Amino acid sequence: MGIIVTIVVGFIVGLIARAIMPGNQSMGLIMTTILGIVGALVASYGGAALGLYPAGSAVGWIASIIGAIIVLFVYGLVTKKG
Repeated sequence: MGIIVTIVVGFIVGLIARAIMPGNQSMGLIMTTILGIVGALVASYGGAALGLYPAGSAVGWIASIIGAIIVLFVYGLVTKKG
């Protein structure tokens, strides 16, 4: 059951991050879900490195969204075609 909750929360976080981030992000459902999950991981490890969270603890929605926005920004820099 935990993996299903992770996927659903990751999808919601990914959608919110894509809505907040300006520009056109052409991603499908799977990439949006992966974005949200990776964003939560970035927030978790980043928060632990900064001393905001104990190591291995779950992060909140806002931290997950901020982490997903950071991942989306880096993804945009890497895949920029120009």
